Amino acid sequence: MLQIYCKNNGQTKEIEPGTSLLDAIKAFDFHMPYDIVSARVNNVSEGLNFRLYNNKDVEFLDVRDYSAMRTYIRSLCFVLCKTVEETFPHGNIRLEHPVSKGYYCNLNIGKEITEEDVALIKKRMNEIIDSNMEFHRVECHTTTAMKVFVEKGMMDKVKLLETSGKLYTKYYTLGDSVDFYYGNLLPHAGYLKVFDVIKYFNGILLRVPSRENPHVLEEFVRQDKMLEVFKEHLHWMDILGMSNVGDLNEAVNEGRATDIINVTEALQEKLISNIADRIAERENTDRPVRFVLISGPSSSGKTTFSKRLSVQLMANGIKPYPISIDNYFVERSETPRNSKGEYDYESLYAIDLKLFNSQMNDLINGKEVMLPTYNFITGKKEYRGDKLKLEDNMVLVLEGIHALNPELTPNLSDENKFRVYVSALTSISLDDHNWIPTTDNRLLRRIIRDYNTRGYSAEDTIRRWPSVREGEDKWIFPYQENADVMFNSALLYEFAVLRRYAEPILSSVQQNCPEYAEAYRLLKFLNYFVPIRDNEIPPTSLLREFLGGSSFKY
Repeated sequence: MLQIYCKNNGQTKEIEPGTSLLDAIKAFDFHMPYDIVSARVNNVSEGLNFRLYNNKDVEFLDVRDYSAMRTYIRSLCFVLCKTVEETFPHGNIRLEHPVSKGYYCNLNIGKEITEEDVALIKKRMNEIIDSNMEFHRVECHTTTAMKVFVEKGMMDKVKLLETSGKLYTKYYTLGDSVDFYYGNLLPHAGYLKVFDVIKYFNGILLRVPSRENPHVLEEFVRQDKMLEVFKEHLHWMDILGMSNVGDLNEAVNEGRATDIINVTEALQEKLISNIADRIAERENTDRPVRFVLISGPSSSGKTTFSKRLSVQLMANGIKPYPISIDNYFVERSETPRNSKGEYDYESLYAIDLKLFNSQMNDLINGKEVMLPTYNFITGKKEYRGDKLKLEDNMVLVLEGIHALNPELTPNLSDENKFRVYVSALTSISLDDHNWIPTTDNRLLRRIIRDYNTRGYSAEDTIRRWPSVREGEDKWIFPYQENADVMFNSALLYEFAVLRRYAEPILSSVQQNCPEYAEAYRLLKFLNYFVPIRDNEIPPTSLLREFLGGSSFKY
């Protein structure tokens, strides 16, 4: 008999070898408010069909956990893909990116999508769910899996597997449908009680449960500007012939990494230049820009973006003056606290709003002000003689997470503002049915930067990440559509470069740490990328903010 320790209730039970997690649940007397959909076994995420053959620590999870929610969504996606395969045999679907609190899917069925088409999809999905159709995992030699996908015409998966270098591969079946997912799925489709599919622009939006209350759908929020940014970058990727990671790996193996880096960096520079041009065009109008407000979530690269934008503004004859809104933090003793009693530096009210607005108003009225510098060690503002008075053709470049929140600048005229939202909107996918979460992009950047410049371990960064994301959900994301322009800081090639930096940092996380599950998942994910060396990345690259070697000072 095995000794299985359940973290949910602190009990150890004897379990027969070969028992599945699904059956093991019955041995432990505990209750969870929502359905258990996955588990962490020795701090590694596993599906409920996982079988126990050794003594283990097990923590059962419902969809309030991030990894469990991913299991739910992956399973729902397979049901959607199977439905499209059956309902529109000559059509195809590509799950592209998260937007509007759901997942945007490009559905190609040879005609414009109608509400009737969407109704058919939802009807068949419900039939599959009501029948409790089972998901089965198949583990086989990678060459065997590739043959399966060749027969199905899924060449995106063939390229990914062919270039990943893996000897064995796991894929899933649902009825007579096959698909590849890089994480575990549910035991059967009957778990998928909460979902919706709606027509959204020229595709469909897959709606999913709220993580806070899984009995209801996530609130729908229109994010038209973000969707347009994703579409723009997907268009450029199609031109480059880089729809998925398999395409990127193939190009790297063929020695085309330098071309990919050069074109990607040139595209970003062109976009930054275009933003500077838009600001300059307003200089001799009745709406001259005096405040460029730059916001974005953690590790989006907004600091480097503001510096590169400043260079382009100077090329347009405009004098930029960068100001970090972080320098206006209140004294540490006055900083608001979150529900855990910790200082909430993400809160708008961690900013000295009175001083900030007073100084901005003085500047726009031609007065000279003494700018503060915040000392993060002492938790106090300091005045070091930095005086400022607006000159002709001068623009203040204000960078901070609250820059797009109207409450930050209520007394500044909108006529003099230009708002920019910066985020790493990852547009490349593993394959047509496996998108890459934008949060993974930013988390990997932050892990590398924190380790290199702040002395934080991967465990430290991963542990803090949920609270960072909660702050973003409350203080940043609700205001992103206020932007005049959105800038995508994600680089087509960056995961292939980040892999070399992240692997040794993530590998240092010990298995007995709760953060091991996330470190393990990220390592497994990065392993799909053929690595690229960073020696040809220019010193002005946005990625240098996280890797080091930037020509900008931070």
